[in-house]
Amino acid sequence: MGLRKKSKVNAQFNMSSLTDIIFLLLIFFMLTSSLIQPNAINMKLPTTSRTKAPSQKKLDKVEIRKGGKYYFNGKRVNLEDLERRLASKASGGNYNLGVSNTKDATGGDVAPVLDMTLRLKINPVFLTDI
Repeated sequence: MGLRKKSKVNAQFNMSSLTDIIFLLLIFFMLTSSLIQPNAINMKLPTTSRTKAPSQKKLDKVEIRKGGKYYFNGKRVNLEDLERRLASKASGGNYNLGVSNTKDATGGDVAPVLDMTLRLKINPVFLTDI
């Protein structure tokens, strides 16, 4: 009897399983990338508008100097007294405050004042000396 076993090898490659895996990976990365939130500071960036900038003559001014020395309208104050004064002025709402610092003031000196403006909902206007 002439029974022979067919031992032909199929040399074709099936791509359907590979495309399924690629689509699953694509969906996975799309879903996980939308869940990741970067660690960043929420900053208010300047925008173009037709509203007038607050006049510097009407602004109360806080000056920050090296070593944590704070001046409110030219008078030296500590942080607690500065917060009390700002809280009483900001109670009316829509309060603009001029904030400036000297070149030798560090970020640690400036941060408490900016934190106060956020907590008291004060609009800081950063002043520079040219």
